[in-house]
Amino acid sequence: MGPRKAAEIYLSRHDNPETRFKVTLYGSLAATGKGHLTDYAIEQVLGKERTTIVWCPEIVLPFHPNGMKFEVDHPDNTTGHTDAWTVYSVGGGALAEEGDKLQESPEVYDLDHLSDIQEWCKKEGKSYWEYVEACEGPEIWEYLEKVWTVMSEAVERGIAHEGVLPGVLHLRRKAPDYYIRAMGYGDNLRSRGLVFSYALAVSEENASGGTIVTAPTCGASGVVPAVLYHIQKSRRFPLQRLLHALATAGLVGNIAKSRASISGAEAGCQAEVGVACAMAAAAANYMFGGSLATIEYAAEMGLEHHLGMTCDPICGLVQIPCIERNAHAAARALDANVYATFADGVHRIPYDKTVEVMKQTGHDLPSLYRETSEGGLAALH
Repeated sequence: MGPRKAAEIYLSRHDNPETRFKVTLYGSLAATGKGHLTDYAIEQVLGKERTTIVWCPEIVLPFHPNGMKFEVDHPDNTTGHTDAWTVYSVGGGALAEEGDKLQESPEVYDLDHLSDIQEWCKKEGKSYWEYVEACEGPEIWEYLEKVWTVMSEAVERGIAHEGVLPGVLHLRRKAPDYYIRAMGYGDNLRSRGLVFSYALAVSEENASGGTIVTAPTCGASGVVPAVLYHIQKSRRFPLQRLLHALATAGLVGNIAKSRASISGAEAGCQAEVGVACAMAAAAANYMFGGSLATIEYAAEMGLEHHLGMTCDPICGLVQIPCIERNAHAAARALDANVYATFADGVHRIPYDKTVEVMKQTGHDLPSLYRETSEGGLAALH
């Protein structure tokens, strides 16, 4: 998504249909780009016939591992390349230039620590979702309703879509089978099996190029919809409450994004699936009537127990182990919700501190264990 947006921005500056382009992909963006369909996304915008893509996985730009450079290409080499623009895909479809975020992803929240937001809520007698509304405006609910529609449709397409995922692994879709098998079990196993099937469904839609919601990223897109779809189907809560849960989840994810990272290339899978689990756990806890404290605790557990998780996709595809990780994280989010409820929200390590630790852990991970497809499980293939 990030490279596609960057291509759209660059094309708007060079709308002559005769213009040719050169796009250089660096670091993780080059190492896993073919598996992530990065070249396809760029060529869709700029045009395959007039775009040259250069892969430089061995060059890691200092600002972020997912770097790319756009240039106007002059094939006759008389004038070289012009109007070079270097930009970075920093996770969840967001872009950044070195030292400054692009205007497409502005900061809309005055507070970026959950503890500060919690204090604001206590002082005002409000919930986390009301802080979101105060910052975003009432139009956020129309937007989140669209988000929920896309999430739900992704689940429903995924559990009905059989076949094999694209790519060299020839991985068979599992969501339809999990869904059918879950229906044959008793309540407890059926509940867990359905959650698995919903997470698999969205993740498999993502892996096949279907329409999903970054929550917080494409690779972790199955966790939040799986949890909320399951709760909605089994409990029939009003739509408004579900939208409030989505706002709560988004707030939790935004804190991780603004204060650490949601990029597997920068911080490992803890920044993707771990943050997704935190978001889903917070949303679930809100849905079941959690307090400010228990919502925060559920989010903290969701992230804490993914600390150190590496990003090691086999063949650079968002399939193994990514899809299964979404299913397990969805189940873990529901467990974090229950655990936080029993604990009444009392705990030692705050979510904000866990975000800090996640950031440091990500920086300490060797690059092999971030999104390079060179280490961990990826090296086994």
